[in-house]
Amino acid sequence: MAELTRTTGSQRKALGIAGIARSTWQYRRNPRARVPEPVAQKDRAYLSRIPTTDRTVIAKKITAGWAGGHSVDHTFASTWDRGMMLAGRRSWWRIAADIEDQSARPLVPTGRGSRTPRDKPVLIATGPGQVWSWDIDIYSRKIVGWRVEERESDHLAVEMFQAAFRQHGTPRFVHADSGPAMRSGALADLLAEHNVTKTHNRPYVSNDNPFSESEFRTMKYRPNYPGTFESLEDARGHLAEYVPWYNATHRHSGIALFTPQQVHDGSWRRAHGIRDRALQNYHQQYPERFRERPKTPAPAGLVGINHLLDETTTN
Repeated sequence: MAELTRTTGSQRKALGIAGIARSTWQYRRNPRARVPEPVAQKDRAYLSRIPTTDRTVIAKKITAGWAGGHSVDHTFASTWDRGMMLAGRRSWWRIAADIEDQSARPLVPTGRGSRTPRDKPVLIATGPGQVWSWDIDIYSRKIVGWRVEERESDHLAVEMFQAAFRQHGTPRFVHADSGPAMRSGALADLLAEHNVTKTHNRPYVSNDNPFSESEFRTMKYRPNYPGTFESLEDARGHLAEYVPWYNATHRHSGIALFTPQQVHDGSWRRAHGIRDRALQNYHQQYPERFRERPKTPAPAGLVGINHLLDETTTN
């Protein structure tokens, strides 16, 4: 290397000819002293590392949550709601991945799921009760109506919406896919009678129906979802338990791990205060684990379908 440097008149050129990075050359000339008993990176005691005692507690809570059919997010949020902050959400997921016995972990199946151009539906909601994606309030993700029948029917869809209107009031918009019942004249008449504007998603465009698709995935991939039902009554019984759980217990990642009911009635603000106090106390106790002061996530103030400001808030 010294000869090449003299010949070219430049160490940079010599390193380029030899194909050696400057940092590599400097290290080779001045190697670090070897450590007698080196510590692997994953075992080093960084100030930001979660201590073993806390990791053990978190792992036990995650395992117990799995046994009850709950996700890591659900267990994390439930613990946080009780005023206990042991580590950040991403740390919980990393600890979950390191748990040796994954047998109790709920399995999430994977799947694959007129082409006449239609206008892209654009809908915006700044509060609950403004826009429904068929039977889901897009602002709070709350299921506002449901029924299980042997067949799809115009009059059954009308009856479902009549019941939903009586219980929750009328939204400004109802968005749906292009099924026969959704596009029926009977339903159109009912919505027009209540001054509700109806929109439809474009064929083969899943982004036009993100809130309904998200709820379908939650329902179908729950550990206790049977896949098929022996009878109509079995299906109705399952939904009769699922809907209250989804609305009042499910910690929805699209609304900052609050429940749809909390966002719908505004009670999430009280829970947010508990979370924030726990998080700020945790930051004050372990500031070395943070690059900056943390902020407690809150549900978005504006959500929509095909709206640019809402691209990162839908689930």
